[in-house]
Amino acid sequence: MSANELYKKADALKDDGKYVEAIETLHEILATEETHVLSHLALAVLYGKVNKHDKAVEHGEKACEVDPSDPFNFTAMSVTYQRAWQGTQQQEFIQKAEDAMAQAHALEAQAG
Repeated sequence: MSANELYKKADALKDDGKYVEAIETLHEILATEETHVLSHLALAVLYGKVNKHDKAVEHGEKACEVDPSDPFNFTAMSVTYQRAWQGTQQQEFIQKAEDAMAQAHALEAQAG
């Protein structure tokens, strides 16, 4: 299966509430295409849903690292940090969420 086909499969699994299976499918993509930004973004969401906030943050940060020019990646990262804070109450996630949103706004201003 191509990365696109696997991503669609993972998305369908996520929609069916099969988060663990969706995570496994996304890791299949990353095994051959480690810079697949959409997979990292989806993993950030899915790991948050299964309360693995460290993994969620890891994948969100990887998406920003792979494509640091896309404001959406930083907006998504801000949301991931906010969810990590909600799940852990670790205060550092609040500042990181604000920093990621500021980066998204700065990139949008540069583009516009």
